[in-house]
Amino acid sequence: MRTVMVGALCAIAMVANANAAIKEEPVTYTDGEATMKGFVVYDDAIEAKRPGIVMVHEWWGITKHIHNEARKFAQQGYTAFIADMYGDAKTADNPKDAGALSNSVMKNPTVMESRFNAARDQLAKQASVNPQRIGAVGYCFGGAVVLNMARAGADLAAVAGFHASLGLNTPAPAPGTVKAKILVLNGADDPFVKREQYDALKKDFDAAKADYGVIEYPGAVHAFTNPEATELGKKFNLPLRYDAKVDQEAKAEADKFFAANLQK
Repeated sequence: MRTVMVGALCAIAMVANANAAIKEEPVTYTDGEATMKGFVVYDDAIEAKRPGIVMVHEWWGITKHIHNEARKFAQQGYTAFIADMYGDAKTADNPKDAGALSNSVMKNPTVMESRFNAARDQLAKQASVNPQRIGAVGYCFGGAVVLNMARAGADLAAVAGFHASLGLNTPAPAPGTVKAKILVLNGADDPFVKREQYDALKKDFDAAKADYGVIEYPGAVHAFTNPEATELGKKFNLPLRYDAKVDQEAKAEADKFFAANLQK
């Protein structure tokens, strides 16, 4: 009888585990008159409220890469919200269109902040989220967005940028106004990011007494976390390249960073 009971309990546990899964649900929301189409991603096996992370895509828009990254965060016990920064989930399949879309946001800081905050508000409303523990992560264009939001004093506990563009278009922050802990994870050989941009970022964050760190990975160029980057680089003759080793190292740093600042 005991053997049968144990077998039955194991079977029940296996069914429960099979039913528990990473859920990805589309979320339509608005920013003023613009319709935004994002996604909330979470592990439905976790019952307690958990930290949330706003995720901002590369200049291509919401792609397979950002969906995969969101699932990884969900597996680690976060609720991820993939922000739509372009509206109607627009995407680009070439650099000209991608540049036009990203410039439409970056050239107007008010638009950038409003669209990010609309996504953050959606994340905070999710039943699975502790609204007191929200961070943000961005990739390339998205890295610039989240760094600018940190500079602007957004209500975020932690902000990380992977191969982040450093086109900073928000005013230099005043001392004590940067709430987020900040981590920049960039390729040391990324030709899209100039040394003077690093100098400007550090100067502003030092003056603001912000808590930040910058890690540059030798040999890595732009988009090193995106497995599709190498093919895209060849197709469009751009310095894009996936780097599995650096991807792993940078993700490990980000994991520690978010665990220390969101899960404590």
